Amino acid sequence: MADYSSLLTHCKSLLVQPTRDKFARLTEICIYLQKEVEVYDWVGFYMANHAEKTLHLKAFAGMPTDHEVIPFGKGICGQVAISNDNFLVDDVSAQDNYIACDIHVKSEIVIPLFSKGVNIGQIDIDSNKIKAFTEKDAKFLEQLNTAIAEKLF
Repeated sequence: MADYSSLLTHCKSLLVQPTRDKFARLTEICIYLQKEVEVYDWVGFYMANHAEKTLHLKAFAGMPTDHEVIPFGKGICGQVAISNDNFLVDDVSAQDNYIACDIHVKSEIVIPLFSKGVNIGQIDIDSNKIKAFTEKDAKFLEQLNTAIAEKLF
């Protein structure tokens, strides 16, 4: 079981490194979370381009993906861009609108990132385990996104 309080404290420390640009800091958070949380096999941040209605991968840790740009509405991430709601998927094979990035992925969690009330992006985490995520993960990631919005956006 992850110690979410310690994870959040460390991630907040990564946010205030003055020598790094914001996407380098987000990449460091992705790398840290993937390393520290056993079921976080892929961690990434997609940022919204509202004019084009697309999401753009700006930071990640894990296997490279072909899905660097995702239209709003497509896949779990695209649905979150429209709904502004958390999306926790216990079994991706049961989702009609799922975009497969890796055949090993079994579950996914996507939490929107808000700045000044606008959904500017999201954190997307994949796991190779079914039912890998809980509401505790969602709460932790909401707190992380709040800190990211406050420090970087």
